Amino acid sequence: MIKNQSLKLLLLALSLSVSSCAVFQKQEKAPPAASNDSKKDKNGINAYDKVITKDAKSDEGLFTVHKVEDKYFYEIPDSLFNREMLTVTRIAKTASGIGFGGGKQNTQVHRWQKKGDKVLLRVVSYDIYANDSLPVHEAVVNSNFEPIIQSFDIKTVGKDSISKTTVIDVTDLYTKDVQPLGLPDRTRKQYKVSRLDESRSYIDTIRSYPENIEIRHVKTYNAGEPPSNESMGSISMEFSNSMILLPKVPMERRYYDERVGWFTTEQTDYGLAAQKSKTVEFIDRWRLEVKEEDMEKFKNGELVEPKEPIVYYIDRATPEKWRPFIKQGIEDWQVAFEEAGFKNAIIAKDAPTIEEDPDWSPEDVRYSVVRYLASPIPNANGPHVSDPRSGEILESDINWYHNVMTLLRNWFFVQTAAINEEAQDVEFKDEVMGRLIRFVSSHEVGHTLGLPHNMGSSVAYPVEKLRDAEFTQKYGTAPSIMDYARFNYIAQPEDGDVALMPDIGPYDKYAIEWGYRPIPEKEGKEEKPILDEWILEHAGDPMYRFGRQQGGGVIDPSSQTEDLGDDAMLASEYGIKNLKRIVPKLIEWTAEDGKDYEDLDDLYQQVLSQYNRYMGHVAANIGGVYEYYKTYDQEGAVYTHVDKETQERAMDFLQKQLFETPEWLINQDIFNKIEFDGNIERIRNVQQRALNNILDFGRMARLMENEEINGKEAYSLLDMMTELRKGVWSEVYSGRKIDRYRRNLQRAYIERMEHLMNEEQDEIPARWRDWVTRSNIDVSQSDIRPVVRGELNTLERQIRNSLYRSGDTLTRYHLQDVLKRIDLILNPVE
Repeated sequence: MIKNQSLKLLLLALSLSVSSCAVFQKQEKAPPAASNDSKKDKNGINAYDKVITKDAKSDEGLFTVHKVEDKYFYEIPDSLFNREMLTVTRIAKTASGIGFGGGKQNTQVHRWQKKGDKVLLRVVSYDIYANDSLPVHEAVVNSNFEPIIQSFDIKTVGKDSISKTTVIDVTDLYTKDVQPLGLPDRTRKQYKVSRLDESRSYIDTIRSYPENIEIRHVKTYNAGEPPSNESMGSISMEFSNSMILLPKVPMERRYYDERVGWFTTEQTDYGLAAQKSKTVEFIDRWRLEVKEEDMEKFKNGELVEPKEPIVYYIDRATPEKWRPFIKQGIEDWQVAFEEAGFKNAIIAKDAPTIEEDPDWSPEDVRYSVVRYLASPIPNANGPHVSDPRSGEILESDINWYHNVMTLLRNWFFVQTAAINEEAQDVEFKDEVMGRLIRFVSSHEVGHTLGLPHNMGSSVAYPVEKLRDAEFTQKYGTAPSIMDYARFNYIAQPEDGDVALMPDIGPYDKYAIEWGYRPIPEKEGKEEKPILDEWILEHAGDPMYRFGRQQGGGVIDPSSQTEDLGDDAMLASEYGIKNLKRIVPKLIEWTAEDGKDYEDLDDLYQQVLSQYNRYMGHVAANIGGVYEYYKTYDQEGAVYTHVDKETQERAMDFLQKQLFETPEWLINQDIFNKIEFDGNIERIRNVQQRALNNILDFGRMARLMENEEINGKEAYSLLDMMTELRKGVWSEVYSGRKIDRYRRNLQRAYIERMEHLMNEEQDEIPARWRDWVTRSNIDVSQSDIRPVVRGELNTLERQIRNSLYRSGDTLTRYHLQDVLKRIDLILNPVE
């Protein structure tokens, strides 16, 4: 009992002792949990060092770009808020079947705007415009509200209290699905893209330069119908976004005239004194200005150097042996700029080595670069970036794909080997390939200077003059290197030392002068009378004519691609003579011990392609309409139908050179080395293609229009259909045996007539409507089907009358089959 009481007392004492420790001992407080507020200033902004940590990798330039772990930050100088910047989105690397590296996807003007504790990225549109001094400017602004692409929280501000900067996190801008910076809507629809897969999308690099920022990011989209790798169900692409600071003061515009070819920028201007809104176009060109101290010299007609010349750098990756030729192609344009009053206006330089300038980069917008790309694409292109406010070209990179040399080899071989020993091989000497590279370099540079293709140039020279050595050495093969005039396929072996390719020609010099020559003390619309006067000085001279590139089909036969001379029939006749010389030599010129027949196959296909081009050049004359741009102060029509005699000659040419089987293309010595079959289908395809081209709804519409306007002077639809029938079905009239090639051609004719009876014109997709030119017609309400029905009835009668005239069994079976086909067309089974 006593022991139990003693134990209780002891436990009580211990309890009080512990309690007293808790009550009376001074307690150490745990430090309060860190609060975000303690890291922020009174405005709620994080301290700079807490956002841009010591581990940040920073790149100074237009903005300072910081990378902190997997986040990217822009540190934007406050002085650049509300400045306009041009963002160009291109494909950098692509899946097979979706464009090509360097292909432009979108161009937008952006503005970074600070709004309270946010930074907004907005789209600026110059589609509509009015000078800010006019009352209507306010209405234009109200109708042109700037959309917001994305809003960003301000993460922190710079430490420098004088040069103030604002820091935002831009990671989501390039990893989320922001459509203006990625795949355009038309491509999404084409491949049935459902969404962006963010787990397979990331930023590769963001680099900052003094006047631009270059972003590379990879996007992966889930797609229902990807163009390649279908099993993946997705498309992965690398995009390049170039964000370029636009000049504070835009360059003075020079307004466009369609009589001189230029790439242009257009706006709807509400500030003009017209009674309706009007679209104005101004040309894209570099800012070439006369130095103030040289202005008097310039006015006196002396050549002067510009304030800033156009400089192109040759990419470090370019093989040494090709660099001199690319540079020559660039500087060939100096003669054109001399016409505009400038010397040394365009200069080519090698890019500095890494040792000379480790910071030099082809992505720096201050440098225009000829970029050599290790790609199988057989092409080169010369895009440029221009200020949408003025048309000033800010930068241009020429993309030079390695396999453009394959293209050059093929063209030069098939168009000149008959007369040119240097082309009679599958591998050209470096000097020969170098001259071809120089030619392409000049052409692509022309694009970067603002000049589009001038497909109406080559028609200026009479065909026979292209066989004249003295003439061609002086003028080349066309007045403009911007035509697709290529190489002299007209010259014959006996013609001597003719020139084989175009140079910077009379039109090129004229166009550069028109676009670049300064007009002192005049600007904008004040220049127009002088510019018009320059055009009228050469009006009617075909050497100075501009003919646009036609999309979707040729209406104007004098403005075609890949053609030479003023007479397609005569030019093509000479061209075919040369192809007939090449075909028997193909095996000899491609032979090499231990090598297979791949080159023989390739070059035979090139012969076939060139032959196809000739057929297209000629066919375009049937139902053709010439287009020669003019203004009210010039006499004559803008649009003129091709005369009847020329169209009849075109039809006669096609009957003799194509629809009569081209036996010279059928070479068994070649076929038994390159294929086990294919010749019959190849000839059928060439003939069917031309036949369908002639029997085109739009072409037939123009023939009817011509007849309505010009009556008996016109080549009518009935004229064309009658001559075509008599030529394609000549054996029916003569009673001769019909061989296999001709039977195939005649069945192709019947199938096309069935198409004309039952189908309508294909609808042009919306995205192509501004580019495709064609004659539209309501087929069912036109004369086309009555004429086709009448032709089939006539043909049916002729076949019945001649069915048993030929003793050939296959001919009889063929004609019996044709009668059945005609009956099904005219009397379809319900």
